[in-house]
Amino acid sequence: MDDLYPLLSLPVARLGAGTVTLGQALAAAGGVALLAVLLLALALWRAGGARARAAVEAAERAREAEARMAEIARAQAEMQGRMGALADVFGSRQAELTKAIGERLDGMTSRLGQSLTEQTRSTHENLAKLQERLAVIDSAQSNIQSLAGQVVQLQQILSNKQTRGAFGQSRMEAIVADGLPKGAYEFQATLSNGNRPDCLVRMPNGAPDLVIDAKFPLESWNAMRAAAEADNAEGQRYAAQAFRRDVEVHIRAIADKYLIQGETQDTAFLFVPSESIFAGIHEDFEGLVQKAHRARIVIVSPSLLMLSIQVIQAVLKDARMREQAHLIQHEVVRLMEDVGRLDDRVRKLQAHFSQASRDIDMILTSTDKVTKRGAKIEALELGAPGGADAGEAAAGRDEPARRVAAAPAGRLRLHVVDEEE
Repeated sequence: MDDLYPLLSLPVARLGAGTVTLGQALAAAGGVALLAVLLLALALWRAGGARARAAVEAAERAREAEARMAEIARAQAEMQGRMGALADVFGSRQAELTKAIGERLDGMTSRLGQSLTEQTRSTHENLAKLQERLAVIDSAQSNIQSLAGQVVQLQQILSNKQTRGAFGQSRMEAIVADGLPKGAYEFQATLSNGNRPDCLVRMPNGAPDLVIDAKFPLESWNAMRAAAEADNAEGQRYAAQAFRRDVEVHIRAIADKYLIQGETQDTAFLFVPSESIFAGIHEDFEGLVQKAHRARIVIVSPSLLMLSIQVIQAVLKDARMREQAHLIQHEVVRLMEDVGRLDDRVRKLQAHFSQASRDIDMILTSTDKVTKRGAKIEALELGAPGGADAGEAAAGRDEPARRVAAAPAGRLRLHVVDEEE
C-alpha cells in the first residue's frame, strides 16, 4: 500500500488552480461506478416491476382473452343455433318458394298455352279473313283488268269511225227500246227520198215521225282533246275549227236528208253518245248549238234523249187513252145501268125489310097479349060456390082487370075485361 500511495498522489490533471491526483480520479471513478451500479440496480428493479406489471397485465389480458373467447364461443354457439334455425327456416321457405314458383310456372304455362291457343285460333281466323280479302282483291283485280280491257276496246271502238257509229247507234237503240213500246219506233227505216235515218219514232194521231240521228263526228273532237293534253295551242285551234266545220256539215246533212214536209217532224234529234262531249259543245261551241237550233236540229245527250223518250211515251199513252175513250164511256154507261138496277133491288129489299119489321111488331103484340092472358089465367084461385072465402078472394083482386063469380050448378064463370086491340 505504501508503494501504491505515491502512485495515488501523482497528479493526473490540473483543474484551475488545483490539481487532481490519481487517487482522486480513481475515487471519482469508483463513485461514478457505484452510481452506475445503483442506477443499474434501480433500472433492474424498475424493469422487474415493469415485468411484473406486464405479467399481471398479460394475465389480465389472458383472462380477458379467455372471457372474450368464451363469449365468442357462446356467441358462436348461439350463431350456430341461429344459423341452424335460419337454415331450417330457409329450407322451409325455399320449399314453399319452390312450390309457389312451380305453381305459378304451371299457371303461367297453362295461361301461356291458352293464350297461344287463342292466338293461334285468332291467327288462323285472321289468315282466313285475309285469304277471303285477298280473294276479293283478286276478283276486283280481275274485274279491273277486264274493265281495262273494255276501256281499251271502247277506245278502239271510238277510234274507228264505223265502230264508233255502231256504238252510238247501240246506245241510242237501247234508250229508245227501253222507253217506248214495240211498234212505236223503227230502226233504219227508209224514207220517201230513199234516205235511212238511224231511228224513226212513230208519233200518235197520224202526226209525222220524229227522226233521231246517232252519227256524231268525233275525229276532230279527239284531235282537239289530244292537242289540249299536249298543251299545243295552235293544234288545238286548228282541231276546234275542224270540229266546228264537221258538225256544221253534219247538221246540214241531217236537215237536207231527214226533214221532209208532212212525213217527218220539223225538228230532228242529233244524238251525242257522251255527256262530257255534250257539255263541252254547249260550253265551248255555243255557235254550233245556235246554228243547230236555226236548222231545227236538237243536239241531245243520253240523259236528254231518255227524258224526251219518256215525254213521248206519256204522249203516246195519252193518245191511246183518248182512242179508247168511247169504250170507256160505253163501259161507264153499262156500269150506271147496273148501279140503277142495284138501287131498285136494294129499295125493294128495304121495302121487304120494312114489311117484315111491321109483321114482327104485330107478332110481338100478339105474343104480348097471349102472355098477359096466360098471366091472368095463372093468377086465378078456385073456391066454394057462394062462400065467404070466395067473396074475400074476389074482393082482393084487381076488379078493373078481372071479375070472378060463382056460377050456378057448381060451374065457375070468368069475366075478363081486356083492352081493345
